[in-house]
Amino acid sequence: MRPRPAVGDYPIASPFVPTVYFVGVTTRQSSIMKVFPLWVRELGRPELVIEGIDLAPHADRACYRQIVARIKADPLALGALVTTHKIDLFEAARDLFGTLDPYAQICTEVSCISKRDGMLVGHAKDPQTAGLSLDAVLGQGYFRTGGEVLCFGAGGAAVAIALHLIDKPEPADRPRRFVVVNRSPGRLERLGTMVARLSTDIQFEYICNAEPERNDRIMAGMPARSLVINATGMGKDRPGSPVTRAALFPMNGVAWELNYRGELGFLHQAAAQQVARSVTVEDGWLYSLYGWTQAMAEMLGIEIGQEQFVRLAEIATRVR
Repeated sequence: MRPRPAVGDYPIASPFVPTVYFVGVTTRQSSIMKVFPLWVRELGRPELVIEGIDLAPHADRACYRQIVARIKADPLALGALVTTHKIDLFEAARDLFGTLDPYAQICTEVSCISKRDGMLVGHAKDPQTAGLSLDAVLGQGYFRTGGEVLCFGAGGAAVAIALHLIDKPEPADRPRRFVVVNRSPGRLERLGTMVARLSTDIQFEYICNAEPERNDRIMAGMPARSLVINATGMGKDRPGSPVTRAALFPMNGVAWELNYRGELGFLHQAAAQQVARSVTVEDGWLYSLYGWTQAMAEMLGIEIGQEQFVRLAEIATRVR
């Protein structure tokens, strides 16, 4: 078999075997690198390999186009899971896709790349994966007692969570208010544009702020039982937390750190208040598992039901 040609500046690590790509920031540190060989053996595809591609956040547009062009041109590339770069990759390489799924068009992002009948497909899986993991954390009817949502960060994860909550048919599963805080205005405007196109009774509030002390005050104004989300990437892709050590989490609320690895400052801040303020603390492990299994189902053209998901989750947790 002839080795496949490299596309752009990214060398081929495994030129003779079907490959799944992982586009992120620090992919070598991800648990998926240990989990993937076990999962593909469980799924009956032990010949598959995974290759990480690391880029700094908001990399040059040409980098994203090279990666997508490489996957598109390479018959042994099955697709990719994309973290951190979902919006930037979409904006840079949208024209290279043969089709985009409805969520990718609504959210203007790509979190998964697959192929169907020779055509490159861009998916936004986060509304589904974020929804599955958030529902597991909150259960049914969580917002009937008046809790609201405060989300630090307005990137792809924030867009997905907002869309999931907007789509909830039962009023008790929707918050009255959804507050989004981001360091720069562009992502806030993008989220606001998406929300404006949809019909919702949730009151969205957009705050441009980069000062942790002000974030403390914003969080102090949230009612009891509110959900506070760290969707900034701080604590994994870059150091720190969106709030200071003096910040008080809402009484009887939920703190959801979307990361599961790194220094996880936000997670530790919330955990320190678990008893005193009855805070439920969740990390991003379940979110990651749903994200990867949904993406692999698309790339391999299979269905992964709940029973098989539980099995894959057990395998992953053993080597976490």
